[in-house]
Amino acid sequence: MAYTTIDDPSAYFQTKLYTGTGNSLALTNDGNSDLQPDWVWVKCRDDSHNHQVFDSVRGVHKRMRTDTDGAETESSESLKSFNTDGFTLGTQANVNNSGNTFVAWNWKKTATAGFDIVSYTGNATARTISHSCGAVPTMIIAKRRSSAESWGVYHVARTPNKFLRLEGSNNEPDDESSIWNNTTPTSSVFSVGTSGLCNQNNGTYIAYLFADIKGFSKMGSYVGNGNANGSFIFTGFKPAWIMGKKSTGNDNNWYVFDTKRNPFNLTTKKLRPDTSGTEDDNTSKAIDIISNGYKIKTADEEFNESGQTYVFMAFAENPFVTSGGVPTTAR
Repeated sequence: MAYTTIDDPSAYFQTKLYTGTGNSLALTNDGNSDLQPDWVWVKCRDDSHNHQVFDSVRGVHKRMRTDTDGAETESSESLKSFNTDGFTLGTQANVNNSGNTFVAWNWKKTATAGFDIVSYTGNATARTISHSCGAVPTMIIAKRRSSAESWGVYHVARTPNKFLRLEGSNNEPDDESSIWNNTTPTSSVFSVGTSGLCNQNNGTYIAYLFADIKGFSKMGSYVGNGNANGSFIFTGFKPAWIMGKKSTGNDNNWYVFDTKRNPFNLTTKKLRPDTSGTEDDNTSKAIDIISNGYKIKTADEEFNESGQTYVFMAFAENPFVTSGGVPTTAR
């Protein structure tokens, strides 16, 4: 069996850097493959604009913010279209303020890459909802669109009665079986309980579901060792994008690294999905991205406190070994 079925991850995930113009702006992804995105996540790097999330299921103009619990809003001058190899933005400042620098993360929805987007209406009754990931989801990010409510995160490293909030730095309650109905997803359905976070009667919801795909995506966890020569996290590919969070002990923010903002090690430039703050570039809180994973290069408690558990999700720049048996290289 081949090591991976995805030799070119840029067909399913890409990072795009750009500078805002304040005018209509068509952006083209620059990976090896064309990518018409289904999920676009935009953040201003040098000003405190909210994170902006768009997807092809809800449709253009409709945006949500990962750093707040607010309801979905709509702006005809935000994301205007999903294009065959990119997207077009309007004049809205959160995505295209003149002179500001931005990053946009782009995903394609397909079972090949283990990613699905599901829209549903709540009924306040525990139930299952169908998905098309093609495998068991290892992470789910869900948000009520119709009114204010937290982003609920299911992660395979936490039992299904535990959850995290995307917009909050706090590590959430240990026992909330009413969120995911204390039930592990399957290759065809995921479960929601009676909580308004995921299933308010007549509430409208969107859920982003991710499955592990060998050589392309990985959701997992590690335990910190408190050493500046820290833990090594095996992903099975050279990561292009990593999001993580301390999930035990004291509260901490989520963080995102990517190899476009930091093309060489050390990898230090962080954005935080749960705040609108600017990009943080701190060499004392760094990682090294290598051919089959990443290595923590700090003893800081946000990434590597001894005995504490950290969760992550990662997507590939290159598989560790291609389907033809060719190994990738480190940076």
